Amino acid sequence: MRVVILGGSGFIGRALTHSLVGEGHEVVVVSRSGGNRRPAGGVVFAPFDGKSGQGFAHHLDGAFALVNLAGENIASGYWTEARKARILESRLAAGRAVMDALARVERRPSVLLQGSAVGYYGDTGEAPAAEDAPRGSGFLADVAGQWEASTAAATTLGLRRVVLRTAVVLGRDGGALPRMLLPYRFFLGGPLGSGRQWFPWVHLDDEVRAIRFLLECEEASGPYNLAAPDALTQNDLAAALGHALDRPARLRLPETVLRLTLGQMGRELFLQSARIVPEKLLRLGFSFRFPTIAAALADILSGPDASHA
Repeated sequence: MRVVILGGSGFIGRALTHSLVGEGHEVVVVSRSGGNRRPAGGVVFAPFDGKSGQGFAHHLDGAFALVNLAGENIASGYWTEARKARILESRLAAGRAVMDALARVERRPSVLLQGSAVGYYGDTGEAPAAEDAPRGSGFLADVAGQWEASTAAATTLGLRRVVLRTAVVLGRDGGALPRMLLPYRFFLGGPLGSGRQWFPWVHLDDEVRAIRFLLECEEASGPYNLAAPDALTQNDLAAALGHALDRPARLRLPETVLRLTLGQMGRELFLQSARIVPEKLLRLGFSFRFPTIAAALADILSGPDASHA
C-alpha cells in the first residue's frame, strides 16, 4: 500500500516511515525540501509549498492513506507571540494543504490520520481524561483543537478520519528524552514544580505501532489518545529517570523558577497536569509493548545509540 506522510521528516514521521518501508510499503514523504531529494530506500519525496497540495496531490491518487503530522515543534524556543503564531499557522497551513490535495484527486485515500496532541485537554488536575473529555483551555489546547478542525471536512469526502492525540514521545535520537536526561547525567535531576502533576508519555515504538494499528483498523475513527496506560506523576518520572541512570533525583526545580524563566511555555509544558487514559485504543484491542516507564527507559537506554539518549 502507498502511504503519504506530511511531516514525515520529523521524529515520529521518520520512525513511521522506517516501519512502513521495512514491510515493503510505499511511502511518500511530503516536506518543504522534498522537491530537492531523490527517492531513497523505498521512500519517494514530494515538495510542500507550505500552503497547498499542488506538489503532492498526484501521489494521493490511489494511495491507501494520508497521514498529517506536519507542524512546527512546540518546544523549539521561547513562546513569543510571533513563535506562537508560527506554531499555530504551520498546523493550519498543513490542514489547508491536505484539504486542497484531496480536492484535486478522484481516487482519494481510504483513511486520513490527523495529528494532534494530549495538550487538547489542558490542565486536567487529578481527573483522568479519556477521549470523551472536553477540550481544555490555554495555548496548547487551542492549537490542538484548531489543528484537529483543519481537516474535519475530510469525512464529507468519504474518508475514514482518525485523530492522533499524542502524549510526550520518548525514544532515542530525538524527541524530549535527551533533554530530560541531561540534568540527571550531571547529578542535577529532580521533579519539576510540586511533582504531583501527571505526565503523559508513550514510547516511540508504541506510538508507531498505534498509528499503524489505527491506520489499518477499519473500525477506528475519531480521536484516540496515544499515551501509555501507566500513568505517572512528575515525582514518579524523576524517580524513574534517576534509577535508570543510577543518579540522584532530589533537586526539585521550583515552580516559580519555571514560571519566571519560561512564562506561559513553562506553565503549559511542565506544570500542567494531564492524566491521560488511552481508553479507545485499549478497547479496540491494542496492546502496548512498553506500558510502564521502567520498561520504556530500559529499552531506550539499552539500545545501540543509548549513549546519546
